[in-house]
Amino acid sequence: MLVFRGVPERATTSTVLTIGNFDGVHRGHRALLAELTAKARELALPATVLTFEPHPRELFAPDQAPARLASLRDKIELLAEAGVDRVHVCRFTRKLAALTAEQFIERILVRGLSVRHLIIGDDFRFGKGRSGDFALLQRAGQEHRFVVEAMHTVDFGGVRVSSSAVRAALASGDIEQAEALLGRAFVIAGRVMDGKKLGRTIGFPTANIQVRRKRLPLSGVFAVSVSGIAPQPLPGAANIGVRPTVDAGLQPVLEVHLLDFDRDIYGLHVDVNFLHKLRDEAKFDSLDALKAQIAQDVAAVRAYFETRKRSTDGTPHG
Repeated sequence: MLVFRGVPERATTSTVLTIGNFDGVHRGHRALLAELTAKARELALPATVLTFEPHPRELFAPDQAPARLASLRDKIELLAEAGVDRVHVCRFTRKLAALTAEQFIERILVRGLSVRHLIIGDDFRFGKGRSGDFALLQRAGQEHRFVVEAMHTVDFGGVRVSSSAVRAALASGDIEQAEALLGRAFVIAGRVMDGKKLGRTIGFPTANIQVRRKRLPLSGVFAVSVSGIAPQPLPGAANIGVRPTVDAGLQPVLEVHLLDFDRDIYGLHVDVNFLHKLRDEAKFDSLDALKAQIAQDVAAVRAYFETRKRSTDGTPHG
């Protein structure tokens, strides 16, 4: 897959295109991308995604911007897995936001990307004041000879699949519902960094995962699996939040205690797959109290994975 920064002044090839933020690349996004890639193969043109960085609300209302479900790096990897041929990451600026809907169509869709077939979500709006809609695109398509197709909302289990619904599930601690909407486990990827090694002093060494996001869509203590260390994902107990007992409100951190594992993994890039929430973060009066709670958390994680293994193997519960 080819990744481009921005959109060229004039395209060198026509495209089959979709536009959106694609945060999390959930089931609804993947249904749209399946339509995109199928049409692109039919027309022998590149399946192309136009996305924006940062999220528009991060520019205009940073305090109200939603927590991201995926970093730009993770989003690009998920788009590649979905069969996309090209991604144009367009820097979202006030200048871009000031383009009228007609200017957006002319400069970006027609000249910059030479769109032949456009597939968009049924609620897609664009241009200054969000004045552009599906009807305007259809009229522009007739003028500039491209086809416009609307992708309707995807429901799963009676719930409309959206990034907002995934965020709501994560925020409420319903990790299983978030996984159902995403079609995969919710993942935070990052590099294992050298930490304060406090966990090692109380008998529970942790891997400290670099978290670049300013806001996180979930917090608390979780059963997780970690990919990128061994051939198979390793089970662990994760704490994500601000560590109120020792740090009291500083930058969010992600720490993972891997079960029955003690190896130097500094520098590795890993994926932390969130599977089940155990509890919210809590502040403890002493390190001894914290240690006792971590011991309970680790026991709960062991029980979770044992139950999961029995369920997978079909072993009766006893």
